[in-house]
Amino acid sequence: MIEVKGLSKKYGNHVAVSNVSFTVNDGEILGFLGPNGAGKSTTMNMLTGYLSPTTGSISIDGYDILENPNEAKMRIGYLPELPPLYLDMTVREYLYFIYDLKKCKFPKAPHIDEICRLVKIDNVSERLIKNLSKGYRQRVGIAQALVGNPDVLILDEPTVGLDPKQIIEIRSLITELGKNHTVILSSHILSEIQAVCERIIVINNGKLIADDTPENLSKTLSSDHTLSLRVVGPRAEVLKLLSTVRGVKTVTCVGQHEQGSNDYIVEPDGTADVRRAIFTRLADRNWPLLVSKSNEMSLEQIFLRLTEMTDAEQERIFGKRNEAQTEAAEESEAAEVIAETEETEETVEEKGEDK
Repeated sequence: MIEVKGLSKKYGNHVAVSNVSFTVNDGEILGFLGPNGAGKSTTMNMLTGYLSPTTGSISIDGYDILENPNEAKMRIGYLPELPPLYLDMTVREYLYFIYDLKKCKFPKAPHIDEICRLVKIDNVSERLIKNLSKGYRQRVGIAQALVGNPDVLILDEPTVGLDPKQIIEIRSLITELGKNHTVILSSHILSEIQAVCERIIVINNGKLIADDTPENLSKTLSSDHTLSLRVVGPRAEVLKLLSTVRGVKTVTCVGQHEQGSNDYIVEPDGTADVRRAIFTRLADRNWPLLVSKSNEMSLEQIFLRLTEMTDAEQERIFGKRNEAQTEAAEESEAAEVIAETEETEETVEEKGEDK
């Protein structure tokens, strides 16, 4: 759906974004992270066509945003950090204005009514925007991004300034929108990114430093892949059973923190996922599993680790993996070229036989 190649942006001698490349698949929810001043907002503004890149290209559903700006922008809904609201308009007047601005072709009133119901602002649609709470204003901002039913939604800090209840509501809305749209979500609330996004991109000092799932990044950056368990059952027998589960390397009892149960640290052999096997074996013995959690790094720890790494550390940790990914991509492209060539040759042969 979105393809970014070699994207750079310079302001005089200052390089805000340097040679950033990534793709976002159809229907994916992508978290876009970076510390303040990292080039995150600049990249998002280039994705939406608000800024022109110095070098590189951006393609939205096959349309280059510089060569075919109208076609590309028709497929994008954008919510900036400060929603572009006209406070003296009612919600409905404002959404009608955005509808006309975008030159939508859907039936006007039904389309706006559907959006209002989706983002749950139908009960305030006749109120002036200046009289709405911060949470409702954010919902109106998301509503204007949805006008025209774009394929891609780019949301920059959609929950900034909201209370915990409003954050949960907006998070649920984003998850719902992700079922029918490709979503790029930027936020400083990392727990929100971890709860909503399937994959994250981290940018720092204008450079893309990580692109993967939080789970894979945790495995790459940390050697601790152990599990913490709390099990109700005879200590010695639980230890013996856990140690015989396929894929378990070591089991250690770390004491009793809840009456009638013991805590254990299970170290898998390599990166094997032993959770299902452990659950099944304990259930067979009727030994309740009260707690099971991974000791892998949280997204906050991943973010801090990535943004504090030197270029040399990044190359050492991610270099080999990136090389493997590049080789796999090149092999895939070569296979596609071969398949296309064979298909073309077959077509030529068929035409020759027809003659």
